Amino acid sequence: MRGIDKRFGAVHANRAVDLTVPAGTIHGIVGENGAGKSTLMSILYGFYQADSGEIAIDGQPAQIAGSSDAIARGVGMVHQHFMLVDTLSALDNIMLGAEPHWQLPRARAAVRARLEPLMRDSGLVVNLDAKVADLPVGERQRLEILKTLYRGARILILDEPTAVLTPAETEALFQTLRGLRGRGTTILLITHKLKEILALCDAVTVMRQGAVVLDASITEVGLDSLAEAMVGRRVHLGREEGGSTHRGGERLLQAGDLVWHDAFGVPRLDGVSLVLRAGEIVGVAGVSGNGQSELLDVLSGMHPPQAGSLEVGGDRFTPERWIDPRRARELRIAHVPEDRQTRGLVLPFPAWESAVLGYQTRPCYDRHGWMQQRRMRDDCAQMMERYDVRPRNPALRSSKFSGGNQQKLVLAREAMPEPQVLLVGQPTRGVDIGAIEFIHGRLRAMRDAGGAVLLVSSELDEILALADRVLVMNAGRIAGELPIDQCSEAALGRLMGGSGLH
Repeated sequence: MRGIDKRFGAVHANRAVDLTVPAGTIHGIVGENGAGKSTLMSILYGFYQADSGEIAIDGQPAQIAGSSDAIARGVGMVHQHFMLVDTLSALDNIMLGAEPHWQLPRARAAVRARLEPLMRDSGLVVNLDAKVADLPVGERQRLEILKTLYRGARILILDEPTAVLTPAETEALFQTLRGLRGRGTTILLITHKLKEILALCDAVTVMRQGAVVLDASITEVGLDSLAEAMVGRRVHLGREEGGSTHRGGERLLQAGDLVWHDAFGVPRLDGVSLVLRAGEIVGVAGVSGNGQSELLDVLSGMHPPQAGSLEVGGDRFTPERWIDPRRARELRIAHVPEDRQTRGLVLPFPAWESAVLGYQTRPCYDRHGWMQQRRMRDDCAQMMERYDVRPRNPALRSSKFSGGNQQKLVLAREAMPEPQVLLVGQPTRGVDIGAIEFIHGRLRAMRDAGGAVLLVSSELDEILALADRVLVMNAGRIAGELPIDQCSEAALGRLMGGSGLH
């Protein structure tokens, strides 16, 4: 790609970008949210057309006016948010839009015959007959990659492929990508996880404010130099220098013997008890799917449990009369959900409407049933300023913000009313390193102001950087609790695996 320039109105998304990627390599593309990475890759895939510049593939000029042109040139893209139809089988998802015959039984047989050797050779094994809705996240990721390879992709663009994967699923994906590289596939990897860049890539390009600021072999860079190139300054993501462990004060929330079964009768919470105290961050670690998400849902009032109790202040809740999200907010419990797009925002809404969701009945926003739109817009502008949401445009549709800025908008909405308890799930999933530092600072500030934070994160580095004590969940139970000064990745890993501390 040579001299790629792209504007969206006043936003200069790509500024004369040059990018050269040798065939059969894995090339990392990193930068802050809004740095222009996804725009550049969307131009390569034909979603957007550059205002100026040129693209060459295999040394030949390539006119890419749409995604069909990109696919014809051997370019495939796997998006951060899966583009799959949940109600269809894996096989039907793969052939959707590329059916080899108008009779579906014949089309399915032909596609299956092509897929079986492709799965065997690539290592991307998927249950072709299962509905997508029934597949675990890691298998959905493999399905997306398999779908692009079926269409003949030789150049594979992956946008945040590990954002929702467990560590084991991530390592399995890396093995697959290394195998594809060995077969000659060229891979472009967009990610915020710099450790993954160093572990997987042959070279890396760093973008900042739409321009390339670093282009180097992976042997020439390290974690600190990549972070500094991305943000333009030194970044600190570990524990606070000289910071002490906070032991916590007054009890703000207590849950006892929580039990919650899903629709199939599977116990997702199996006798979970915990206490949150003022002035502490409690981390919840565990392999994804061991009850952490359900714990947040129950404590925030999204789902009542089948058994157990909850005490907040002077109020006690039981399954027959469980707390609901509105009552939780009245008791100063705020919730930043794990999935910002499905549960945290209404994507077609302008930012100012998303910024008051759940708080729209506050007296300052509601006068005799009429929304006070000017006050809502003004407060949204303050949130954007205080939480560095970019662009600072309350009228912009929520879907138009990058993932990191969507996350900051949700966090601002929940934290600005100064809750006593903040329940937060995966606060930095898909967020760039500068925004991670910022979000960590806000969570610490809430703790230092006397609040309690329950932090669910799949990133052990994040737990170790923020928590004052750590609860580890395994199979719906608390497998162990440790003060932070007794925590290590090895100790937490043993508890996460259900093997105990020794």
